Amino acid sequence: MANKDYYNILGVKRNASEQEIKQAYRRLARKHHPDVNPGDKSAEAKFKEINEAYEVLSDKENRKKYDKYGNQWQYADQFEQARQQQTPFQDFSRSGGTTSFYFGEDDLGGLFDELLRGAGTRTYTRRAQPKRGRDIQSPVEVILEEAYHGTSRTLSLQTEEPCPTCKGSGLIQNVPCSTCQGSGAVPRIKRLEVKIPPGVKNGSRVRIAGKGQPGYGGANGDLYLVVSIKPHRLFERRGDDLYVEVPVPLTVAMLGGEVQVPTLKGKLALKIPAETQNGRAFRLKGQGMPHLGDSSRGDIVAKVNIILPAKLSPEEKELFRRLSELRPA
Repeated sequence: MANKDYYNILGVKRNASEQEIKQAYRRLARKHHPDVNPGDKSAEAKFKEINEAYEVLSDKENRKKYDKYGNQWQYADQFEQARQQQTPFQDFSRSGGTTSFYFGEDDLGGLFDELLRGAGTRTYTRRAQPKRGRDIQSPVEVILEEAYHGTSRTLSLQTEEPCPTCKGSGLIQNVPCSTCQGSGAVPRIKRLEVKIPPGVKNGSRVRIAGKGQPGYGGANGDLYLVVSIKPHRLFERRGDDLYVEVPVPLTVAMLGGEVQVPTLKGKLALKIPAETQNGRAFRLKGQGMPHLGDSSRGDIVAKVNIILPAKLSPEEKELFRRLSELRPA
């Protein structure tokens, strides 16, 4: 890895504040931006170098690692883990004998050198610790009917697998593995069919056990589907209840009768009592959304929306005039 002094690249001191780093970056980025220097390859290279430096120094954790390990900051977690666990290294000599040794805080500099170069004819191998795979999340959007009945999706997920070259250790003969750049993992795309149960809501997290990132000698992580539900043209969902407006002709509202109420599995007849007022709500028990994880269901709340007649005939107008005489305002 080329030796780069990120502080020198941005022209700031090592104890520079976050604000000073940001100001230096903005000034240099404006100066060397490709749009300001069209066709200038050196300016383009400088711009990339400035961005690289800023990405590291603007992140508190990465800056700490860089201050401690310099250009090997990306491997800081490996060095720290080895130091904390006092990971043993085996010395395989020409005679076939083995010698185990540990290192502590004072030996870290020596270990750093040993990890990056060989020690004569000796070869050290790191004993990888079993590690559970990381959990991953994937957003899934469904319509209300799919949330009602349950559905499935085929996902393309980017996962990581133990590097086949270094077997997940991140090192080969004490040097960071070139295949995985020392991370111990390589990216993979896998296709997976998942089932979404009935009753999911906005923000529901559906756990698919063992389908997350592969473990390193340990169990796989889990996959979590984060569900979002598209708005529906008829229904408003509140918890597991569904609210819907039902158009009711004026004559039915006044004299009584039946109207059809939509549900997510068909229509139901609703009896409207005589003299029903506009906005009155009727609750249809058990016709709403299923409760996630059990067999019970919410309700449908049907709100009456009285439809006034239009394009009245002369006879109808006469009837309304007679009604206004019988029931003056």
